[in-house]
This record gives sequence, C-alpha cells and structure tokens, in this order.
Amino acid sequence: MNYSSSSMSRSSNIRPKSEQEYMKGHPIKAWRGGLHRVLCMQGGDDDGSYAKNSEAPASAITLSKPLLLTAIRTMKLFTQGEGDEEDSLSDHLSLRIADLGCATGYNTLATIDMVVEGLRERYIKECGVDPEFEAFFSDLPSNDFNSLFRSLSSNNTLSNNKPNRYYPAGVPGSFYTRLFPKGKLHVAVSLSALHWLSQIPDTVLDKRSPAWNKGKAWIDGAKKEVVEAYAKQSEEDLDNFLRCRKQEIVEGGVLFMLMGGRPAGSLHNPDNQLDDSDSRAKHPFTSSMDQAWEDLLNEGLIDEETRDGFNIPAYMRSPEEVKSCIERCGGFEIQRLEYQRIVEHSKEKQDEWISDPVSYGRAKTNLVRATLRPIVEAHLGPYLSDQLFNRFQNRVSSDISLIHKTCFYGVIVVSAIRN
Repeated sequence: MNYSSSSMSRSSNIRPKSEQEYMKGHPIKAWRGGLHRVLCMQGGDDDGSYAKNSEAPASAITLSKPLLLTAIRTMKLFTQGEGDEEDSLSDHLSLRIADLGCATGYNTLATIDMVVEGLRERYIKECGVDPEFEAFFSDLPSNDFNSLFRSLSSNNTLSNNKPNRYYPAGVPGSFYTRLFPKGKLHVAVSLSALHWLSQIPDTVLDKRSPAWNKGKAWIDGAKKEVVEAYAKQSEEDLDNFLRCRKQEIVEGGVLFMLMGGRPAGSLHNPDNQLDDSDSRAKHPFTSSMDQAWEDLLNEGLIDEETRDGFNIPAYMRSPEEVKSCIERCGGFEIQRLEYQRIVEHSKEKQDEWISDPVSYGRAKTNLVRATLRPIVEAHLGPYLSDQLFNRFQNRVSSDISLIHKTCFYGVIVVSAIRN
C-alpha cells in the first residue's frame, strides 16, 4: 500500500489526547513468536540506526582482526577452479565468502574487504593468480538489506580500470538453518551475532511455568529455571549452526566466529552473564531497562503480563559451552578459542558524558533503539515503544552514578578449520 508524503506527514502529527485515551483505543496484543520475522538491528542511517550505533561491535571486530588475519594467512590455498582437475592451478578460480548475521553498515563491509584483500594478496604472492571472489551477505529477512546494498554500491570497486573487489549477493534466512549448498564456502564469518537466539524458550513465555521471567527483561541475575531454559536454547542453536556450516564449508575452509560471551570458569554460573558488578549495573539490558518497563507499568500504560512477556533473546556463552558444541559436532579443528573484554567507550568519552549526562542518556538510548526497537515495537506497537525508550533515556540521564562506572562487553573469538 502506498501513501503520499503529505498524508504520511499528517499522520505523523496525530497524537492521542492522553496516554490513557490512546490505550483504550489500542489494546496491546502481547507478541509471542515468529522471532525470525522481526529480530534485526534497526535499519536506515538516522541517529537511532544500527549503522550509527555499532561502536561496540566495531571495537570487538577490531580486537579480533589479528586472529582473523592469522586464520586467512594460514588457511589452505585452493587452486582448483570450477570444473578443473584436482590440484590444478586455475585462471578462473572463484572463492566464496559469507558473512552470517551481517546486519548493516560499515562493520560487515570492512570485514568482507579485509578477508578478500588478505586472500587476494596471498594468491597473487604465492600462486601468481588473482582470483575472483563471491561475497554473501546473510541475515534474517527483516534485515535492512536495502541500506546495506546502497552502502555497498559505492564501496565495491578497486578503481575505474579494475573489476569489483567481489561479486556480492544477499542471502536472507536464519543461520541456524542451511543457507548454502554442500561444500560451497571457503570462508564463513559470523561477527557479533551468535549470542542472539533463534527464539525465546517456550517455558519462559508461559506464565504458569517456573521459568516465567517475572519483572525482568533479560536473564542476568534471573532465577535458575529461566537461565536453564535460555542455556538449553543456546546449546540447541549453536549445535544447529555448526551442523549447517559443517556441510556448507569446504574441507580446509575457515569458520571464524565472534559472539558475546562470559569468561572461562563461569560454566556453572550462567545467570552471571556480565562478569562484574559495574557492567551488570550499566549494561543496557539490565537495571535501566527493567526500570523503564516498570515505569510503563506504574503509569498504567501496560499490565504486568505485558511487561513480563517481553524477553531479550540473547545469551552469553562461556568458552566451555562453545568448545563443547564444536567437539560434539565434529568436522572442525579449533585453531584459537579465547575470551576477551572490550570497554564500552573511551575514557575521554566518559569524561565528556560526566559533564553532560543528558547527552549520555541520548547516546545510550540510541544504542538500545538500534539493537532492540524492532522486537520492542512488535511487542508494544510504535507508540508505546517510543514511550519505553523515553523512560529508558530519563532513567539513564538521571542516574549520575552510572556514568562513573565502566562497562565491559565480553566476547568469545573462535577460529576453526573444516577438516
């Protein structure tokens, strides 16, 4: 259905006379499933978009860059083109790379560029061949592929006289299922995506269940039954991911994963998703988020069931959990598996925000919008999702103690060879 710009403008100026009157005419229908239809990073390129609020994933990728480059520089060289005899050097060699959970913006383009240029350099130096590359950008169908490919169109040329760096394609679908034919990929990367689950566990969405997550939007510090349900879902998801990649990656190919995680030794404490008290207090999924939901409840804008029925589908695995899944799957030789921490923002930025807490609240809210808006809006609708983020911003801006704390994001980095 198409609308003229003038009618859209008129619609956007309509506001309810009061929040209570709005609620009478717009009852909430708690959203329950079809996570793959709505889970995505916020598209576009405005202040609330993922493209403008992906500094933490960018820092994680920068931190893991040496490990990814090492994997590229030490992997097997494939010298067989399509239809060629085994081990023959081919002038029409084509290498295929996939970014699984690509989202939008600079991070995915920079990652593919790094892999392509690292491999091109090796092939020219060691084999005297400049191969062609296919790059597959894969994410859920709800991802903003339009923004991604608009960015790509101005990024993917070597010069006016040389061909594209690579031939790109979009692959919509869940990376917890098969996305490619057998033996299709030479390099598969998944950066800052695998901590997102395929679904909220059914028991967590059942208010009669012990795993009903009352009063919390996430699982850090949640009761045992909730955390166990998330841990089980996380294990099933990673098992499915690895089984699919085992079939899709050629022998000798590379699987490189970077995901949110928690440190070694925390295997039996999955409720402690964030490692330290300051990170737990300041993380956008914890205290301020729960307070914002509570504000909507106290103001009569939602009921308890609506609040308790929203859960953030993320789980931070331990290195032991990741290693166990890889070993159980078989078919991969782990080259590196390590836990690292990245700081939320620089000391200079923290000092700037201490003197301007309103700017800090705005920046933190933009980050949360970029990450959660699609699923919040599916649960509450557009109007109330805006109200939630407004309450979140007020909470963050008014708690000066938060700005003085340092929040760390834990990540697990894995490099494995398909054997």
